[in-house]
Amino acid sequence: MLFDFAAIGPDNAYKLLVSTVVPRPIAWVTTLDTEGRVNAAPYSFFNAMANDPAVVAIGIGPKKGELKDTGTNIRRTGQFVVNLVSEETAHAMNITAIDVDPGVDELAMAKLTPLASTLVKPPRIAESPVSMECERLAVVEVGNGRAVVLGKVLAMHVRDDCVLDPARCYIDTPRLGLIGRMHGRGWYARTTDRIEIPRITVTDWLAGKAAE
Repeated sequence: MLFDFAAIGPDNAYKLLVSTVVPRPIAWVTTLDTEGRVNAAPYSFFNAMANDPAVVAIGIGPKKGELKDTGTNIRRTGQFVVNLVSEETAHAMNITAIDVDPGVDELAMAKLTPLASTLVKPPRIAESPVSMECERLAVVEVGNGRAVVLGKVLAMHVRDDCVLDPARCYIDTPRLGLIGRMHGRGWYARTTDRIEIPRITVTDWLAGKAAE
């Protein structure tokens, strides 16, 4: 069935996108406002975009016609931390998604522990198994109060028991226990159910074709 996005409107476009682009990793973003107050909020329009330089992208929607507090803080300070969400922290993350007034400390609401970052001013979340310290690379305006923030990853913190080999940067990904956003309100997916499909080389592909 064809859905023409020019005809269906933004609400229906949202429904189609979040129901099909799944699972989506969750950027649990911590920022500071210009007065030094902490803000924390989750965003599932998020992913890694490049490794040289290391870049992540976050889609941030509007709040009362303007960017949400996270977007405003990133615009003004140029710094943020992306914390990833494990199943253990899912309920705390959900609390930080409550639409409270600017200046309210969502970390305190969710009884989370702020930890000092190394290269940026916003704190990271101690309970998160992965935290990425980022600086603003660009803000792409997409219209209607929405923007895509591109951030350069300056440093990453990974929980010690999830690091297999620090020298080689090997991570025990299943042990992180991360979750992803699914369709509709309140649906998430675990990353513990996996399938392995080895990548095919050109040589193997040609050898297989020759054998046919």
